[in-house]
Amino acid sequence: MNGDVNKEQSRLIEELQFMASEGRNPDTMDLDLLDTKSLLESLNKEDQKVALVVQQAIPEIALAVEEIIKTFAKGGRLIYIGAGTSGRLGVLDAVECPPTFSVTEQQITALIAGGESAMYKAVEGAEDDPLLAITELKQKQLTKNDIVVGIAASGRTPYTISALKYAKQLGAKTVGVSCNPDADLLREADIGICAEVGPEALTGSTRLKSGTAQKFILNMLTTASMIKTGKSYENLMVDVFASNEKLKARAIRIVMQASTCDVQTATQALANAGNNAKLAILLVLTGLPVDEAKLLLNKNNGFLRKAVDQSVSESK
Repeated sequence: MNGDVNKEQSRLIEELQFMASEGRNPDTMDLDLLDTKSLLESLNKEDQKVALVVQQAIPEIALAVEEIIKTFAKGGRLIYIGAGTSGRLGVLDAVECPPTFSVTEQQITALIAGGESAMYKAVEGAEDDPLLAITELKQKQLTKNDIVVGIAASGRTPYTISALKYAKQLGAKTVGVSCNPDADLLREADIGICAEVGPEALTGSTRLKSGTAQKFILNMLTTASMIKTGKSYENLMVDVFASNEKLKARAIRIVMQASTCDVQTATQALANAGNNAKLAILLVLTGLPVDEAKLLLNKNNGFLRKAVDQSVSESK
């Protein structure tokens, strides 16, 4: 690298100058002078601002959730896409959904610029390649029935913006998640979600407040969408997939909590239900045979509360 600044670098320097997430934070100018406890208190003080900022974006998050629900209803997929920290957060949220809600890996999935290896090590130039996003979405066989959520703290990442443009060309719904209010990503998206958390405690390190805000938003998108499609009973995640000993124990506890039964009853109900916690709860609450309980759940599109209410109503 020589000492000259090329045109592209000059343009980027100018762009960064006007981004809220790239500014200097006047409250943290002394970070390098603080003792460890004071340093951590300063970081924590900045982090406390994030939840309130995300709260202001709830109307837009709600619009996105409604579109995700519609997407799932027609058999479409939620596809996250992003680069760097933003891409990794998308992957993290996607991979946690199957064990939590028993959805397939295809229903909620994610792409990160540079591919799987970029989860562990930055891939040089990947985020600046708009064609890469199109290629990867074609490999995913994107259709108009899917919804694409582009994530970029800066809101200017060429890879992510290109993904939304391509998705819109196909007729797919698009959502943009950014931490800068005037971001190109938000303008390109059908629904723009902005969490303007302001300058980072450590200037430019958007894995801090910006990353936290994005994590909050992605959590809300999938959790709310799953609840609204029947993946909960009261506040229990009754569609948990018991793939390890901890989750098996959690499934037993969920059955106990939902039905106020003892551990033996819950364990037997889970065995009868093929380790399906939702079905096991219905068995305990209604006393129905397994086949009838399955049919009742199907009639109510997997909504356990509706199935329980119908059973109670019919028994009167």
